[in-house]
Amino acid sequence: MLPEIPADARLYLRPTWFVPTPIGLADGSAARMGNGLIWFQGYELTARKDGRRVARVTVPVAEFADAVARLPDALAERALNLAANISAQRPPLVLERRTIRFDAPQVMAILNITPDSFSDGGKHVGDPQAAADAGFAMAAAGAALIDVGGESTRPKAPKLWEGDEIARVVPVIEKLAAAGVPISIDTRKAAVMEAALAAGAAVVNDVSALLHDPQAMEVAVSAGCPVILMHAPSSGDDPHANPDGYGDVVADVFDMLEARVAACLAAGVAREKIMVDPGLGFGKSLGDNLALVNGLAVFQGLGVPLLFAGSRKRLIGALSNEAPAAERLGGSVGLAFRAVELGAQMVRVHDVKESVQALHLWRGLADAGLSAV
Repeated sequence: MLPEIPADARLYLRPTWFVPTPIGLADGSAARMGNGLIWFQGYELTARKDGRRVARVTVPVAEFADAVARLPDALAERALNLAANISAQRPPLVLERRTIRFDAPQVMAILNITPDSFSDGGKHVGDPQAAADAGFAMAAAGAALIDVGGESTRPKAPKLWEGDEIARVVPVIEKLAAAGVPISIDTRKAAVMEAALAAGAAVVNDVSALLHDPQAMEVAVSAGCPVILMHAPSSGDDPHANPDGYGDVVADVFDMLEARVAACLAAGVAREKIMVDPGLGFGKSLGDNLALVNGLAVFQGLGVPLLFAGSRKRLIGALSNEAPAAERLGGSVGLAFRAVELGAQMVRVHDVKESVQALHLWRGLADAGLSAV
């Protein structure tokens, strides 16, 4: 039985009570997450009003429709829409030279052409051929998409002129694209997006969710390219700026991403060309980041593929005796594995070979669970 929930509250759903297979369960007692290999038997329903939680209850999948039917009409409609989004098919990402399917999790490889990125700054800057060779190796190791970036988004990173950013990324993109490697451009600037797309990039990955540059949405719509919308607390020069903090980080991030998906749809971006990223580490404390990871399944309610980017990030060091970025491989692979357990359709990583191997293991375990008798 659901508690009394105000009609003007805001609802969120998180799949829970995961099971390895629906085989042997009563009909209707388990639901599938998208078109993947994850099944669950319960929804955690949370209601918030005026910035505070007013209800949280877990409802079995088998009882969900009857339970929400007793809610006020608007709340019942939202609950059913969220549940439908969670179970909706995630269509493949169709690029010019490749189709990326989401019936199993995929790997995005990080290729930074920067002198000052927190983990690998300076490794490839100034040598487009060496950078491209690194991208080729990542693709050969199993990355579905190479994410090329020319500006560091670490805290307090200096602002970079768009011309310099273009000069860093375009020669690398041209070399990768000439060999048919699928590429996304990691940038907040419309001019960089245009130059990268013209050079052969196929996807725009924007840490500001197309908010930093007023022309970014127009570029994405005009190009007809897929977009990845990341949550950051600020769309200004420092995406980590967050003086007010969060009331509930999972709900606050969900609300922002839901609004940005709606803005893209209204502007003319097709739903099948939208992905989201909760922005782990961007203006978020250790507690915020852990809450985001544990609440990751909530974002399936947006009804679009979920990208998770935890590779080498600060929370790993914070939980590992301040291990430096170069010594966070185990934590990075562990985070990627946990993310796909909770439904992430793609993980963004530095260490491609190890991450691909971990996801192959996850896929094998999931397949074995579904075929159990």
